[in-house]
Amino acid sequence: MAERLVIISDMWGAKKGLWITSYLGYLQQYFDIVFYDIQQLANLDLKVNSGENIHKAFVEGGIDIAVAHLLKKEKEPSHYLAFSTGGTIAWKATNLGLPMKSLYTVSATRIRYENEKPEVPTKLIFGENDSFKPSKEWEGKLDIEIESVANFGHTLYSDEKIIKKVCKDLLDQVTKLPSKSKKAV
Repeated sequence: MAERLVIISDMWGAKKGLWITSYLGYLQQYFDIVFYDIQQLANLDLKVNSGENIHKAFVEGGIDIAVAHLLKKEKEPSHYLAFSTGGTIAWKATNLGLPMKSLYTVSATRIRYENEKPEVPTKLIFGENDSFKPSKEWEGKLDIEIESVANFGHTLYSDEKIIKKVCKDLLDQVTKLPSKSKKAV
């Protein structure tokens, strides 16, 4: 039976998330996947879907609403892959008791405001040029390691090279297969 993987979108959800299909394509053969569009989790219904409006809606309560809905919906311990604001939602939810086996976040910049790290295996990846990634001081304070990818900014998760890397990392972390039997991603 396949491991369960919950994938949580960035702030754009499925609206600008064509890149998410690449993750699903690579990972669906290895995992039982559940996908959440965080705009739906947060009950966002904006008249104008600009980046500024969406960001503001999440910061002004949408993140907390999405966390509450995720806690209600998810009862089975699962692995999580989450992007940007979705990573912050997963981080907060696990610290509030969401059953989680592991957390892999990409560009979850708002976690820089968190003071408690999850008690599950956690991998954080950011673009080196993302000006909102957590600081070295935050990394040290929480005793957590951040992987920084050179020559990328915040939306590195939509790049095919990074998609392949994240999928391979996740498969290596979760499946723990002997190296000879791993399928290439």
